[in-house]
Amino acid sequence: MSNQPLLKPITLADGLELKNRVWMAPMTRSRAANPENKPFEIHEKYYVQRASAGLIITEGSQISTEAVGYINTPGIYSPAQVEGWKGVTKAVHENDGKIFIQLWHVGRISHPDFHGGDLPLAPSAINPNTKSFTPEGFKETVTPKEMSRAEIKQTIEDFKNAGKNAMEAGFDGIEIHSSNGYLLHQFFNATSNTRRDEYGGSIENRAKILFEIIDALKEVMPEQKIGLRLNPSLNGVFGMTADEETIPTFEYIVKKLNNYDLAYLHLSEPFSDVSDIPYLVTHIAKHFRPLYKGTLVINAGFDQEKGNKVIEDGDADAVAYGTLFISNPDLVERFAQGAELAQPDKDTYYTPGEKGFTDYPSLKEVEVG
Repeated sequence: MSNQPLLKPITLADGLELKNRVWMAPMTRSRAANPENKPFEIHEKYYVQRASAGLIITEGSQISTEAVGYINTPGIYSPAQVEGWKGVTKAVHENDGKIFIQLWHVGRISHPDFHGGDLPLAPSAINPNTKSFTPEGFKETVTPKEMSRAEIKQTIEDFKNAGKNAMEAGFDGIEIHSSNGYLLHQFFNATSNTRRDEYGGSIENRAKILFEIIDALKEVMPEQKIGLRLNPSLNGVFGMTADEETIPTFEYIVKKLNNYDLAYLHLSEPFSDVSDIPYLVTHIAKHFRPLYKGTLVINAGFDQEKGNKVIEDGDADAVAYGTLFISNPDLVERFAQGAELAQPDKDTYYTPGEKGFTDYPSLKEVEVG
């Protein structure tokens, strides 16, 4: 079992050596239940339990107060949050782990309850007609405020500041959350971005903000410490509707990313069956691998067998696992031994406290118990 492609080491662009290709995908867990929305001891325990992953990518962490859209999610914009994350990175590093933080702005997938009654920000004033997880439970989204140029520039600066804070907090790098229907993805999509200025209209204009963010982050960290996530065939989630320009937009973005020496590109396979949509791609890794020269990571719907195969076929360099890491903190060891996997409790994905967060036992703990 030790000859599995998933268990072979890999080195990222900045020379960061990772012990395997079983990466932990970013997952919102809503445990930062405190006034500062800062990580604390429970997060240290959670991530240390999973430090055998080749790379941990943290839950999405908002870059500003304007970026929040879910209750109890940690941020990376305040001194208290930076201090909280320092405890996490120190603990992970002491346990031979590597960890990136995902920088997050939800855009229109928010609610005025998070913003003192103000509208959420978005590329255009188009309601996604979905729900936002507020302190009072799920509420219908509203029509957001179309961002001014000044607000776009401030958001770029917020990403930059978050990146600077991430370096201060001791992270090995950052991942830009430009995926899954959140702010940057909203800019990319012509159905959520109907702007008529330099950030709307053409494919190049709709992708402009992403590259301005990367260039801004390069001022506070090596570009080799920057990764980013894309979900090219997302459709029907958070009000995102794909069209004929969707895949060409992502092809443009991926090709242009070759101008940078990034840590990695993190792609997701379709979250739903898109085989009946002629202008979407059903096999993301296979489609985009020839277009990108750097380290490519794939996510969504992979088990051990499929993960080994996608690497063996040369379509990806690593696989990011999400829900399997929730209930199997020692997922790497279980893959190595061919052991049975525990199933997660969906009812505790987003609830406060240790239940369903840090109380899943490892194989060793099961044997002792």
